[in-house]
Amino acid sequence: MESLASPDRPNRIVIVGGGLTAAHAVETLRGEGHSGPITVVAAESHPPYQRPPLSKSFLKGDKPLDVVYPHDAGWYAGQGVELLTGRTAASLDLGAGTLALDDGEPLGFDALLLATGAVPRVPDVPGARRALYLRTIEDSQRLQRVLAARGRLVIVGAGWIGLEVAAAAREAGLGVTVLERDPLPLLRVLGPQLARYVADLHARHGVEIRTGVTVEQVREDGVVTADGIVPADDVLVGVGAVPVTDLAEQAGIACENGVLVDERLRSSDPRVYAAGDVANAHNTALGRRLRVEHWENAARQGELAARAMLGQDVAYDWQPYFYTDQFDFGMEYVGNGSPDDEVVVRGSLESGEFVAYWLSGETLTAAMNVNIWDVSDRLRAMVGTTVDRDALTDLR
Repeated sequence: MESLASPDRPNRIVIVGGGLTAAHAVETLRGEGHSGPITVVAAESHPPYQRPPLSKSFLKGDKPLDVVYPHDAGWYAGQGVELLTGRTAASLDLGAGTLALDDGEPLGFDALLLATGAVPRVPDVPGARRALYLRTIEDSQRLQRVLAARGRLVIVGAGWIGLEVAAAAREAGLGVTVLERDPLPLLRVLGPQLARYVADLHARHGVEIRTGVTVEQVREDGVVTADGIVPADDVLVGVGAVPVTDLAEQAGIACENGVLVDERLRSSDPRVYAAGDVANAHNTALGRRLRVEHWENAARQGELAARAMLGQDVAYDWQPYFYTDQFDFGMEYVGNGSPDDEVVVRGSLESGEFVAYWLSGETLTAAMNVNIWDVSDRLRAMVGTTVDRDALTDLR
C-alpha cells in the first residue's frame, strides 16, 4: 500500500516491543485519531504486558495473570492493529525504511518506535546463567513454583526486584538470604538512614541480608562467596538490567546506555523513536539525560512517543516516579535524588509512617511517602522547587 505520510504525520507505524510502552503507544495513537496501519512486533508469545505484578501481586498469587495485560489480543484486533507475537525484529534498514523480521519478511514504516526494554544483567561469574532471573511472565511462573516448594532461596542483589521477591518468599514461608555487594541495600538510592530502615524491616521479617559480599560462583547447591558457600535450593539474581539496543546499534543509531533520544524521544534518525527502559532521553525538568526502568515512565513515554510521532508539541518534562510494596512497607518515590543529597525525614520511622525529602542545598530533588497516601501529587509539585526545610512536614 502506498504511504500517505507527510513529514509531520506518518502513515505506517511499527512498534518493536511487547511491554507497557507498546500498549500505551498504540492506545494513544488510536485515541489521537491515527487511522493508518500500526504493527506491533512482540518477541514474547503474549500481548504487550506490564511487569510490576510479576514481582508483586501475580507472583504472590493475589491476582490472576490477567492483571498484567492492559489489553487482550482481541482489543488490538478491534483497533485494526497487526499484533505479531512470538516474532523478533532481525534488522533495521534506515535507507529503505524497512524492518526485517526473523523470517526475513520486511515491514515498511514511516515512523518506528523502539520499545525493546531491557534484559536482566548476568554477572560475570561461573554458573550465573543457571540462576533464576525475573523479567518475563514465564520467569514469574517459575518463581511461583519455587515459592510453592518452600525451600531455601538465595537472592543475589538487594535492589528493588531482589527485595520485593525476598518479601514475597518470606511471606510464602521460605528461608531467604540476600547477598549484597554494598554496605546496605539500596544505599545509593535511599542514603544510609533509609537504607538501614529497609534492612531492619527485612530482618524483622526473617530475611537474612548479608552485605559487603562478593559472589564468586553460582552452583546447584548454593552461591560461593569469598567467605564460603551460602546453601540454597534455588538462586535468584537481581543485579540490574541492560537496555536492548542491538537493533538500533546495528542500524547506526546513536546509543549510549540505551538509545539516545531528545525530549521528544526522537533518535539520531528522525523517523525512529525510543521509549521506556531502552530510552536514554533528555529530560527537560532535570536538564539532562535520564534512563528510567519503572512502570510509570514506560506508560508515559509510550504516550509521549505516540503524540510526538503525530507531530504534537510534547516533551519529556516530568519527574521520575516509582513505588514498591514489601511486607508492611508501602511507598511512592518521585524525583531523582543523589547520594550526596541531605535526607530529611518528617513523621516517624518507628511507626513506619513518614515522608522523606532529598535536598541539594535548598532545592528539593526527590521525596518519598511511606504508608502515608494520597500525597504523591503534592510531592511531585514540590520536587524541583526551593523549600524551607523547617517548614517540611509529613503532609498530614
